[in-house]
Amino acid sequence: MATFTNAPLDLRRLLQKLVIMFSFSIICVSILYFLLGCCESDLVDTSQNSPPRLSLEWYNKTVLREILSAPDYVADDSGNSSGKDWTATRRLPDALIIGVKKGGTRALLEFLRLHPDIRALGSEPHFFDRHYMRGLGWYRSMMPKALNGQIVMEKTPRYFVTPETPGRIHTMSRDIKLIVVVRDPITRAISDYTQIISKTPDIPSFESLTFKNRSTGQIDSLWSPLYIGLYARHLERWLAYFPLSQIHFVHGERLISDPAGELGRVQDFLGLQRIITDKHFYFNKTKGFPCLKKPEGSSKPHCLGKTKGRTHPKINPEVIQKLREFYQPHNLKFYQMAGMDFGWQ
Repeated sequence: MATFTNAPLDLRRLLQKLVIMFSFSIICVSILYFLLGCCESDLVDTSQNSPPRLSLEWYNKTVLREILSAPDYVADDSGNSSGKDWTATRRLPDALIIGVKKGGTRALLEFLRLHPDIRALGSEPHFFDRHYMRGLGWYRSMMPKALNGQIVMEKTPRYFVTPETPGRIHTMSRDIKLIVVVRDPITRAISDYTQIISKTPDIPSFESLTFKNRSTGQIDSLWSPLYIGLYARHLERWLAYFPLSQIHFVHGERLISDPAGELGRVQDFLGLQRIITDKHFYFNKTKGFPCLKKPEGSSKPHCLGKTKGRTHPKINPEVIQKLREFYQPHNLKFYQMAGMDFGWQ
């Protein structure tokens, strides 16, 4: 009789155990499903902003360069990516745009940043001319992070005309590649003066600043807008430290008329595949120079800022002629040193 009375109690205990076990099983299955679901979502997420998160072998060159948002890039993924170091780090630059001011250095830098294998600092660090005492550690910290095989670069146009800079850069790297954008020194000087008067409108006229003595016609070659255009004098200092093969000259006028051609030669000089082509540019008639159809990190066309493409003041033709006579021997010497005829009159 006692055994029969305890039967319902045992049944209830058994049911309670079964419920507990069933609940525990549901919890375990839910956790397992959640974990598998997360992993699966990671594996199949191919949204525009998130690259596939698969094994290291899946991270081939094509995927990496898409991460760096290069338009229409065709990667060579024939090699095996295993054993590569895909960690982005800050390091000292491999190439420098060293000049010249008002030559087109900003445009060149913005154009080059389209290339997936170039990581360029947007601002001008002025390390070798102003902040050298801060040391290479500080300079390295200014650089953008880059993957192994990418080219790190920066641009500071004042480097080209600063006497101490070639030796300092050579101390950092003997193999660094140097890029110089040059344009007609007279046009460059007027552009320089235009920028100056936009900030200090009360300065004397271009004509009066051009001469030491207007009556004798003696040119003031130490006036900064004119001094920068003495390209041969500045180049001599660089050739004392670097062979000509490490210096590439960008034709400033052709950078406007044929940006794809000039960018192609720069990419060749840097040892890069020609990714930046004429399809990346359109000519802005209002500003008078090329703009990007699709700049880095954007799907909209982009031109340089309002400070670019200013209207130049009209200069007395007699002063222009005097400057042509002044610059002619300097230009000819520069053509010989650079191994290029830029055709400036």
